[in-house]
Amino acid sequence: MYINSNKKIKLLSYDKRGQRESNKHHQAYSGSDVAVAVDTGAKEIGFAQDQITHVSPQGVDLICGFEGLELKAYDDGVGVCTIGYGTTIYPHGKAVQYGDTCTIEQAKNYMQYDLRRFEQAVTAAVNVPLNQNQFDALVSLSYNIGIGAFKNSTLLKLLNASDYHAASDQFDVWIKAGGKTVQGLVNRRAVEKLLFNS
Repeated sequence: MYINSNKKIKLLSYDKRGQRESNKHHQAYSGSDVAVAVDTGAKEIGFAQDQITHVSPQGVDLICGFEGLELKAYDDGVGVCTIGYGTTIYPHGKAVQYGDTCTIEQAKNYMQYDLRRFEQAVTAAVNVPLNQNQFDALVSLSYNIGIGAFKNSTLLKLLNASDYHAASDQFDVWIKAGGKTVQGLVNRRAVEKLLFNS
């Protein structure tokens, strides 16, 4: 961000939930995720954040742990044919079919391809600052529920309205498969919610 102004400016810091921290000397914020430049009349004139666009190695491990590894195509519980670490569509665009098999190396490659799609979807859909844990939790959620469901979710609407707390409560909504509560999804959402709030 480039600011060309003769106005006196001060730097404000926002915490990981997007809440403004107290007005301390700007050097105290040298390690902050977000900075906002305002003129002395409190009019915002700039905003900067290093945007997180990739899942952390811990986030990848979390998703792989939730998804499990299957080298032969299977029904994911709601009629979607799945293989590897939850892959439903191969990198070339073809849907996974029953009878398909893969190696561990192929499963890892599919996972990397899938992660890029979900990382891009979360990055494009979210309009507020996120820390790494929040980003990882959202990618894990969207990986499980699908990009369309994530983009149309109340969770995303609340998050983009900067209501991080209410958005985190929406993880609890996504616990059903085929209209029935699934304990594995209850467990997964609890972990994702905890990660999002940390």
